[in-house]
Amino acid sequence: MVKQSIFGRITQLAKANINAILDQAEDPQKMLDQMVRDYSNNIAEAESAVAQTIGNLRMLQDDYNEDIQNAQNWGNKALAASRKADEFRGAGNTVDAEKFDNLAKVALQRQIASENEAKGAQPTIASQEEIVERLKTGLNQMKGKLDQLTSKRDELIARARNAAAQTQMHDAMKSIDVMDSTSEVGRFEEKIRREEARVRGANELTASSLDAQFESLEDLGEQTEVEARLAALKSSAGTKQSAIEE
Repeated sequence: MVKQSIFGRITQLAKANINAILDQAEDPQKMLDQMVRDYSNNIAEAESAVAQTIGNLRMLQDDYNEDIQNAQNWGNKALAASRKADEFRGAGNTVDAEKFDNLAKVALQRQIASENEAKGAQPTIASQEEIVERLKTGLNQMKGKLDQLTSKRDELIARARNAAAQTQMHDAMKSIDVMDSTSEVGRFEEKIRREEARVRGANELTASSLDAQFESLEDLGEQTEVEARLAALKSSAGTKQSAIEE
């Protein structure tokens, strides 16, 4: 009954669908940690029980081998006693011949008993051997599941840590966003932009004033030329009039 209980538990754990269990868990990491502990504990208990089962099987096998050996030994003794009886009978000593024949019969009875013991143990041994093999297979499956659980847990922990690191980095980048107008860097940049704009305005104003001055000079030059030409005309007209009067 105990063996069947162990085997049933091993089979149930070995067939467990890890992904389905995780899908139903509110906290997969905690669930995996608990499952790893449960599997480790159950494997330790199962290993102890299977070791005991194997030990019992080995005892049965030892008893079987001993019965086989005893049967052979009693058979040899029966043969030796029978030959001795034949020797005494051949020598005409019927008393001793009968004595050794009786010893041969006793040896044969014990040989038969040992053979029956061995024969009766064979089904039990075969059943135990099958159970042990099934338990070993179940244990190996459980250990494979434990490896899968451990790997899944480590993967989940690594993914969780990676996600946390990315979130932390994202928050850090948001806090130092140089394009954020409310940040110190943003305000400093805006101050520089205003100063640059002021300088550009002053430059444009200076350039505009110089252009006006040059335009004034051009107008003055044009006026001076007009006055010069007017004076020349008057001078030319006065010269012609004087020539006529003479």
